Amino acid sequence: MQTPTTAQIRTAIEVLKKLGERINTRAGNSVMQLSETPNGAHHAGHIEVGAIEQTSRIETVANQLKQWRNELGQDSRQCVSHHV
Repeated sequence: MQTPTTAQIRTAIEVLKKLGERINTRAGNSVMQLSETPNGAHHAGHIEVGAIEQTSRIETVANQLKQWRNELGQDSRQCVSHHV
């Protein structure tokens, strides 16, 4: 496996952020379309919980990518200092 560049990881993080925004937007739109009945409120709760779970997973992966990006940055700085 070829190690991605820090720019590629940065792009992946941005894509994940956009995905999280999309999930929240779609969930919000779905909730707004539901009727104001007990059943509608129950379904809205499920939609909101699902969106929260998905965005939490996305944030976890994005944070892992940020950590990897930082490690790659440190590795490249160490390589430069060894070559100097």
